[in-house]
Amino acid sequence: MAEQEDAAPADGSSRRLRYAYLGPAGTFTEAALRQVAGPDEAEYLPQVDVVAAIEAVRTGAADRAVVAIENSVEGGVTAVLDTLATGAPLVLLREVLVPVSFVLAARPGTRLEDVRGISAHPHAWAQCRRWLAAHLPHVVHVPATSNTAPAALLAGEDGALPFDAALVPPPAVEHYGLTPLAAHVADNERAVTRFVVVGPPGQVPPPTGADKTTLVVHLPSNQAGALLEMLEQFAARGVNLSRIESRPIGDALGRYSFSIDAEGHVADERMAEALMGLHRVCPHVRFLGSYPRVDAPHGDVRPGTHDADFAAARSWVQQLREGRAH
Repeated sequence: MAEQEDAAPADGSSRRLRYAYLGPAGTFTEAALRQVAGPDEAEYLPQVDVVAAIEAVRTGAADRAVVAIENSVEGGVTAVLDTLATGAPLVLLREVLVPVSFVLAARPGTRLEDVRGISAHPHAWAQCRRWLAAHLPHVVHVPATSNTAPAALLAGEDGALPFDAALVPPPAVEHYGLTPLAAHVADNERAVTRFVVVGPPGQVPPPTGADKTTLVVHLPSNQAGALLEMLEQFAARGVNLSRIESRPIGDALGRYSFSIDAEGHVADERMAEALMGLHRVCPHVRFLGSYPRVDAPHGDVRPGTHDADFAAARSWVQQLREGRAH
């Protein structure tokens, strides 16, 4: 269970919270972190990848991690989903959204027609695929660990690199002293990435009325109808799902778990009932937190599934047991 994202460190000290995030400076993750806590409020700990950022919380090297979990174009960030699904329990405390755009940048003096290799994070490359095919069809992709790692390399010593340019966030161009070769190269200018704040288990924050609960669930069996049986636990209680993705469990082919975002809070009657149903029929359910959502709910609460409806039904059954109702 989750503690407040702005709570004091677990050791009871008054020091600033330490946030691990995907670095170096200028990444979209840093932009997300700045929405959570400014550099004068928290200690920033750049990491080489999202797994390292999450593991820093598990080992106690950081108090929180800020990581991308979902992109509106590419879907879920599988490394984050898989790392949260296993290992010591962690929870999501908060989510933030960051608009995503890219610039093709290079060292001063480089021309667009000179570019033969481009370094980019795989998600950045995927989001600029059509533009690249249209304007630089023969260019070679050199994968990068983050959206600003190649910018830092280009800004370093004038040594030979296996690429001539990089796809980077717009602020990174000036930060690293690069020259923009082309702006607005993303195929979808409305792309957005959802980031989450990850922390150790603790007291769940109270519901706000606009919340999200994230879970990892294994199917109850490998038989026909198993997925339906799992989904019915939500549908029967009026819980809407805003995201569901299958991920391999890893122990054998054909065995999958499901990463799920459900609309509502564990304190809501309908969500609690759904969780109890999952616990009864599924072999593994990992609760990854209930936290305020930043996007609009996808569906309304269905009649008969409000808290008062569950309370009234429970009272009626109790009266039946006591012989006071029929």
